[in-house]
Formats: sequence, C-alpha cells, structure tokens
Amino acid sequence: MNFKKITSTLLVAGMCTAAFAADEAFSLKGNVQTQATKMVADDDNDFSSFWIRANIGGQYKSDNLDGLVMLRIFAPEFGNSLSDGNKNKNYDKILADLYWVNYKWSISENNKMNLKIGRWKTDWSQSTHFGTYVDKDLTVRGLWMRDYSHNALELGWKCFGISTLNVMLATKDNHFNTGYIRVEEDLKFSFPLEMKFAYRSNAIDRFKHTAVLTHRYAAYISYNVIPELRLYGELAHLSTMNENVNTKADNYIAPESKYFIKDKTYNPFYVGIEFAPSSGIMNTLMSSLYLELERVGDRQKISYSDKKMHDMAWTVAWAKNIGQSKLQFSLYNGNKFTDLGLAFRLTSTIK
Repeated sequence: MNFKKITSTLLVAGMCTAAFAADEAFSLKGNVQTQATKMVADDDNDFSSFWIRANIGGQYKSDNLDGLVMLRIFAPEFGNSLSDGNKNKNYDKILADLYWVNYKWSISENNKMNLKIGRWKTDWSQSTHFGTYVDKDLTVRGLWMRDYSHNALELGWKCFGISTLNVMLATKDNHFNTGYIRVEEDLKFSFPLEMKFAYRSNAIDRFKHTAVLTHRYAAYISYNVIPELRLYGELAHLSTMNENVNTKADNYIAPESKYFIKDKTYNPFYVGIEFAPSSGIMNTLMSSLYLELERVGDRQKISYSDKKMHDMAWTVAWAKNIGQSKLQFSLYNGNKFTDLGLAFRLTSTIK
C-alpha cells in the first residue's frame, strides 16, 4: 500500500474517531456518485464520459465557528491523468476537494460578520447546466454542479436579515501574488425573491506581474411565481481592458481565460424555469423539472474550434429524490443546436 493510501486511510479513520468522541456539532458527510454522458451524434457506441467517485468528510458547526473537510476519491480507472516521465497513466486519485473554516461573530442583533479561510466552491446560479459567469470559462458548459473552486480569504457581512455581502481575496499559487478579487451581494427577501450580484477581477496579478485587467460582472434573479413554479436567470458583462502591456516581459501573465480579448466584451445570459410539485402524482414522478436556454456570443470563435458551434444552447433536466438517493437526467445540445446529448447522475448519500 503506498503512502498516499495509508495517509488517506488514517485521515478517514481519525475523522470517524472524532465523530464518535465529539459533541453533536460534528457530523460525518459522504456520498457515492455515478455519472455518464453520451452525445447521440457520436459515431462511437460507448459513453462520451463515465466515472464513479466517492466524497467523504466531516463538518463541524458551532455558534462561533464552522468547518468542513471533504475528500474526493476516484478509482485508478477514473483518476486524473498523470505523467510518469514516459507516458500518461491513470492513478488512484485522492483529492483534498474542500477544506475551510468560518469564524462568526455578532456585531448587533441584525448585523453579523464572518471570516472564511480555505478552499470552497461557488455555483450561485443554481442552474442545471449554465450560469455563474463571474467564475466560469465560457468555452466549457457545466453539468449539474460546476466545480469552481477558490483558495481564498473571504470577509462576510450579513445585515438587516436580507443582505449578505462577501469580499474574497483568492490566489492561484503558493506565493499569493497571482489571483483575483471577488465581491458578491446576496439579497433574500421575505417573499419568494432572491437576487445576487457579483464582480470579479484579476487585480492580484498586477501586484507583482505584468498583466491586463479583466472585469466580470454578473446578476442573478430567482422568483417563485407560485410555490411549485420558479423563474430564474442570469446576465453577465465580461470585458478586458484595452491597455498597452508588454506581453514579452518576463513577468507577463496572460489573461485568466483564453476568450478574453482586448477591448472585446461578452454579454452571456440564460433563462430557466423550474417546476417542483410538492404533492400528488406529479410529485411521485419528479422532484423537479427544469427548462433552460442560454446564449453565448461568438461561441465558436472563443472556443477556437473548427466545428460549427451554435451561440444558443438548451437543456431539459429531470431530478427525483428517492430516500437517500438522488436521480438526475438531462437532455442538452452539443455544438449544434440540434445535436442531442444525454446525461445521467446518481448520488447516493451515506451520511
């Protein structure tokens, strides 16, 4: 057994021991996920992609401190490809997927603040396939959950019961001299309306390097017309400054995403509708049904693809909770608007 497996086994065993020894604020979390995708237009008869993975960890909650550690485990057949110096091979991969602590304190009855440190994900669009344009690479579409991870410090301020403001400083290296600033405002009203606004820029890149500033703005809205019917969508504005920067400099850093072009702007958006019946025969058939439509301008150009790619994209998704399991199935288009793709995911919750 190699060192990585021994270390991971001891870590999981330690968390289990801590769970039994600690108070009720500590709990184990875990699930096993299986996912398969298939583009019908492909000539091959096999899946376009397939994997099985496990997620396991522990969560701690108290009045002044929250924390989470989650490991993501792939089998050798599904692990990331690593180079051994001669050729690429798949290895058993155990990833430190999530780990953070969140310090909390109250300023007054209606004002609370927190400081979050670690690595966590953001997927604030709540879409099945699209959105979170403030973080995503427009050349890649998501599927169920988009894994946008941040290594960051974040200061949050919750006030008046409806507003939560988070300011993040995130890094992409172990010197904290490349990275970005991310600001997010979340408004949750007493009636079924939620609005989010976010801004992100690679400002930390400029502290020590030569770089062109990029700016991302995004706004999200979700409204329940009736308890079973929700309308939602997102609009973004992405741009790169038209600056004279020496791209030949030794400390030059290219724009953080390949589709950023000087003085070029993009305004991607998507709209969606969710039907979530709470009772009756429809609730027996589904937990949620989603219909979504997205537009990303110049999709083929920013993907540097020779294949024809449509600016519009669509998805129809179905989800059903059955006991400790969640079934998810979706239909979506490929490069062309008429190309049909299929996706299935099964999440089985252990704890």
